[in-house]
Amino acid sequence: CAAAHKNEDQALFPIVQGNFFKDLRLAGVEAAKPYAKYGIAIGGLSVGEPKPLMYEMLDTIQPVLPTGVPRYLMGVGSPDCLIEGVMRGIDMFDCVLATRIARNGTALTSKGKVVVRNAVYKEGFTPLDEECDCYCCKNYTKAYLRHLVNAGEMLSSMLLSMHNVTFLNRLMRGLRNAILEGNLKEFAADFYRKYGKI
Repeated sequence: CAAAHKNEDQALFPIVQGNFFKDLRLAGVEAAKPYAKYGIAIGGLSVGEPKPLMYEMLDTIQPVLPTGVPRYLMGVGSPDCLIEGVMRGIDMFDCVLATRIARNGTALTSKGKVVVRNAVYKEGFTPLDEECDCYCCKNYTKAYLRHLVNAGEMLSSMLLSMHNVTFLNRLMRGLRNAILEGNLKEFAADFYRKYGKI
């Protein structure tokens, strides 16, 4: 793959695998390092594996990952996994979570998940998240979003997706700022206190 990769406009990230075997993970890092010119990817930790095991594997390989290049944790996108990944030196993530849960009528908010199809929001004439300035939160109420979801309107998925992606972008911006300000642990603790149990 590395020999065939000649396009300098594209970044090739070797992928570290190894399941939950520490020795295989460590060997995977060593095998990937010579090819990690642009970054390194970590795979095989987000397809149903328990989160504590994922964190254990990240703790195992973190000290030997190459420095000076982005570290990409593949397929991870829940708020807690983003925070825990960043706290373990991860720089990049990708995941369908924001749009998948939006299609099912769920929003990520600063106070936890909101399932807008639930009857409790029938008369919820407030935004999804008072702390959010996305188009959805500035223009629509939980009650209207509930109506859209329950009526099967495609607009509900679009608005909730827009909101969820904005939420995750804001979370990542907060994490970057916390790193720069030297208060990452405090940021994480404050997020968990407001967001609730995950």
